Amino acid sequence: MIEWFGVVQIVAAAALGVIALALGGIGRRPDDITVLGSVLLALLLIAQVVVGIVQPLVGNAPTGDIVEWWLYLVVALLLVIGGVVWALIDRSRWATLIIGVVGVTVAIMVFRMTQIWFVQTVPAALGA
Repeated sequence: MIEWFGVVQIVAAAALGVIALALGGIGRRPDDITVLGSVLLALLLIAQVVVGIVQPLVGNAPTGDIVEWWLYLVVALLLVIGGVVWALIDRSRWATLIIGVVGVTVAIMVFRMTQIWFVQTVPAALGA
């Protein structure tokens, strides 16, 4: 994982989440801002899949559990795709709110992915 790319994903997901929640709160239906923002977020996560495959091969291995990292990434991508599908099927303000919740959730998940990849975990023998 590339640290600055993770930060870009977190900011993009959080911005999408806040904007979509605000728009859904005032009753706006899914529009170009929310749907295309979700598509952009999905593209960022797909690029993260490529980075997740290449980085360990070039010597940038995660410090945490790689299976957990991949599960976070796959679920985040599925959430975004599900939110876009929901917005295309259900053209109500609820779909906009769902996109907002997905954006905030993905921001938290990508933050956790950066922790798994970069943060050294404390061994259980040291009392953590």
